[in-house]
Amino acid sequence: MSNLEAEILKMLGRRAEGATLCPSEVARFVSPDDWRAEMIAVHAATDKLVSRGEFSLSWKGEPMPRRKGPYRIGKPSQ
Repeated sequence: MSNLEAEILKMLGRRAEGATLCPSEVARFVSPDDWRAEMIAVHAATDKLVSRGEFSLSWKGEPMPRRKGPYRIGKPSQ
């Protein structure tokens, strides 16, 4: 597991039950000065974690089977 994947899991673990995480929050935490450049790596880490079933994706409360367009990261039970 990469450091970025671990950070995503840690940040999500600190959220209240039912809360989600915006991928840009992860990028801003990892690289506050150049967070936009970090988004490609965040998306790649997200794809890996989703493929392993470690969390789910949604947008506006609707589940997403894979990352496409805007999305939120949630715990698998959401």
